[in-house]
Amino acid sequence: MDIVAKHLAAIDRLCAQEFPAEPSASGRCAAGPGHFTVELETDQELTADDVDALRQGLAERLNDRLGEQLPWPQLTVRVRMERGEEIPEPWAALADRTNALNVWEAQDTGRWIALGVADRDEEDAIRLLVAVTDIDPP
Repeated sequence: MDIVAKHLAAIDRLCAQEFPAEPSASGRCAAGPGHFTVELETDQELTADDVDALRQGLAERLNDRLGEQLPWPQLTVRVRMERGEEIPEPWAALADRTNALNVWEAQDTGRWIALGVADRDEEDAIRLLVAVTDIDPP
């Protein structure tokens, strides 16, 4: 199984799982009422270029499944948070960690899938993130 297929299978499993009632975090996954956020890859496993190429490959496959979506810049969400607007999770954490997200609505499950590269913290590893949530994007 290629790496893109492996990650698509992980996304499918997340879309089918029940969300936890209480917030939790373990290893490469954070979850809470209405959402999961999972680190699919880090630059410790791949180069930064490889992480971005993997994001692009996953985005292309999700575009084929769910309809084409352009990357959604997160600057506006960060500005709204700085002005005091409350942004729900997982969207607040994603805006803080990524510069752009690809976001799709999975019509069959009513859940949102967000894919992005967490690369805003120069002291932290670059990570490929996926979030699955039933909370509408801000």
